[in-house]
Amino acid sequence: QSGILIKNAEAIEKCEKVTHILTDKTGTLTAGKPQVTATITANGWDEKSLLSVAASIEQSSEHPLARSVVDYAKEKGYELTSVDSFQSITGGGVKGKVNGKAILLGKQKFIEDNGVSLPDELKNKSDELQGKAQTVIWVAVDGQTVGIFGISDPVKKTTPDAIRALHKMGLKVVMLTGDNEKTAKAIAKELGITDVYAGLEPKGKQEIVKKLRSEGAKVMMAGDGINDAPALAEAEVGVAMGTGTDVAIESAGITLVKGDLNGIVKALRLSRGVMRNIRQNLFFAFIYNALGVPIAAGVLYPFLGLLLNPMIAGAAMSFSSVSVIGNSLRLRNLKL
Repeated sequence: QSGILIKNAEAIEKCEKVTHILTDKTGTLTAGKPQVTATITANGWDEKSLLSVAASIEQSSEHPLARSVVDYAKEKGYELTSVDSFQSITGGGVKGKVNGKAILLGKQKFIEDNGVSLPDELKNKSDELQGKAQTVIWVAVDGQTVGIFGISDPVKKTTPDAIRALHKMGLKVVMLTGDNEKTAKAIAKELGITDVYAGLEPKGKQEIVKKLRSEGAKVMMAGDGINDAPALAEAEVGVAMGTGTDVAIESAGITLVKGDLNGIVKALRLSRGVMRNIRQNLFFAFIYNALGVPIAAGVLYPFLGLLLNPMIAGAAMSFSSVSVIGNSLRLRNLKL
């Protein structure tokens, strides 16, 4: 009813003890529907040539940012070409050949690591875009930088309220992202998140989860992509967005059907309610026995001549079961 799919009971039990919520940015805090908002060319290239080459190589990638470039090129009616020797470098970018030209597309570091020099003018433009919370994709052709794209991915409308609710519950919210630091910090500031780790590869996210757990933190990780799967599997509780990839959903103990962070708030409230209810039920299950066993053993017989009639014992057992079931049914009224 609340759009929370729970893979096993263990996930519910562990949720109650969570102290840190680690969350991916793209598709988790943001809508995951990025759009190209700026195209800046260099070295004599025009927008049409840049977009055609970029979209041609991005059509083989599954990343949401890649889809935004392809969609933008198609909107403009630009022609896409087939790609040879396509290669996706996790956490970096993509490479391949379009019309015999070697194309590199991805993060600034990825382009630099491949020995391509970046014009200062483009670096300044990139800083400007990142300051506006836009992600910047760099494009190089045959070892020469030919342009950048500014891509905007708006924060989900429900995210700010969810973050405030998590803070109210006394939880530490941490953002983990493969995006650059400036973009990440601009979004974190908007949401009131103080702890940000940017420029991470999948292994980096997993290492942060490990580190926090080794320090005694109980970690819940929320994500939606292939890049998040190792961290989701490493966390005490992994939460996948139902709008994300199959591998993320497979790695998580909880899936939020609507892909909305408010689902985490609901899951935590549910967990706390369920565990409180279980403790009450244990009390109801044992209190009748705790009272009945000594009487049945004859503790009161020397003083009052009382022994426990089997009929009363049977009634007490039934009453114990009714109390447990009645108390459990109260969870239906739990306000999530």
